Amino acid sequence: MDTTILEDIGLTNAEIKVYLALLELGTATAGPIIEKSGLQSSVVHMTLNKLLDKGMLSVIKEGKRNHYQASNPKHIIAYINEKRERFEAILPELLLKQQTAPTKPEVITFRTIKGVKELLHELLDTEGKEHHTFGSAKESLMLGDAWWVHYHKKRARKGIKAKLLFNESLQAWQAERKYPKSEVKYTKKGFEPLTETIIRGDKVGIILWTPIPLGILIHHKSLAASYDTFFEIMWNATK
Repeated sequence: MDTTILEDIGLTNAEIKVYLALLELGTATAGPIIEKSGLQSSVVHMTLNKLLDKGMLSVIKEGKRNHYQASNPKHIIAYINEKRERFEAILPELLLKQQTAPTKPEVITFRTIKGVKELLHELLDTEGKEHHTFGSAKESLMLGDAWWVHYHKKRARKGIKAKLLFNESLQAWQAERKYPKSEVKYTKKGFEPLTETIIRGDKVGIILWTPIPLGILIHHKSLAASYDTFFEIMWNATK
């Protein structure tokens, strides 16, 4: 199971292991949870308390022993919605602080999978009627199959069309069948660059798909126009 989504909602690696162990165990004391999760005793006890605070498990005391049970996974939605509501309450103030900044950076770097996802969401929120990509390789699937499908469905709901020029290695992924409002072409088999470039509006995103990915977001109208012209040349030259 891909558990990265649980990391995205704020659970630590230990919390994920303990929660999943409890889902499989049903009701259990700390001992079986320690054995099932493979974590140290002190880590498990600390993590159980954190999950209790988050409402993701319950406990029944029988004598001197605590018996734990994982909450229904459907309740995680309530946990996410609560965090979303709390964030939305302060969002206007955060946006105001951003708008009053004296200068805005033209180049921002991002590291790790979480960072690259943030870069992609920045591009999704950018003005522009089309989303252009070239150089995407099979390594880009490290973000998760479901994540990419959700991302492009969100793009399509915004009314943004996509032209996607992928490396040959992604042909088996069949993006043309999974991504709405998109045209997909593939380069010929051969050199497979690990660098993907995305142009949207007046921004350019460059992602290096190494084991720990690196992203660069450039906000520059002239540069974006130049890259878009280059993209169209490659797009028209590819059958």
